[in-house]
Amino acid sequence: MGKLDINKKKKEKSLLDTAFELFTTKGLAKTSISDIVSKAGVAKGTFYLYFKDKYELRNRLIAHKSSQMFKKAIEQMKQTDMEHDFETDIIFVADNMINQLCENKTTLSFISKNLSWGVFKNALTSGGNSKDVDFTDVYNMIIENAPNTVKEPEIMVFMIIELVSSTCYSAILNSEPCGIGELKPYLYSSIKHILHDHIEY
Repeated sequence: MGKLDINKKKKEKSLLDTAFELFTTKGLAKTSISDIVSKAGVAKGTFYLYFKDKYELRNRLIAHKSSQMFKKAIEQMKQTDMEHDFETDIIFVADNMINQLCENKTTLSFISKNLSWGVFKNALTSGGNSKDVDFTDVYNMIIENAPNTVKEPEIMVFMIIELVSSTCYSAILNSEPCGIGELKPYLYSSIKHILHDHIEY
């Protein structure tokens, strides 16, 4: 990678890091593009080389943060001695990501407040930072590792993402209806039911 490319990556990372800090402290509505570029130390025109507006930046941040967690979860799963099968792998990745969110409540709050299927689906088709996990690969891996044909795979993934995101937010941040440790067995049982409903046996 040449010096110009390295400089571009640094500016993009600075914009992403600064926006995350401002979005999680001031909120999206109260953060302007001028706030972001001023704190990031880049020209306003530079912002538009990378992002159309602050909403596209928010969506990239969600995809980036989620991707980092997926990457860590998948790497740790590969390092275990456990028996690998479709259901076990899905539960392991979900559990690992929940544990990461427990350790970083700022990320949990940001992702849960802003995550939508539209944002996630966009990440499936648009690609992202080269250091990120390609969500298309993750999606295809889930489907390809299924023991049989998956009925309505998009609905299956949507249901799991929405379930994990909403329950984690309430349980981790507010202990509602209980703490995450107490909730996990019920959550994983529900995920298994979703998987079973979408696998053709």
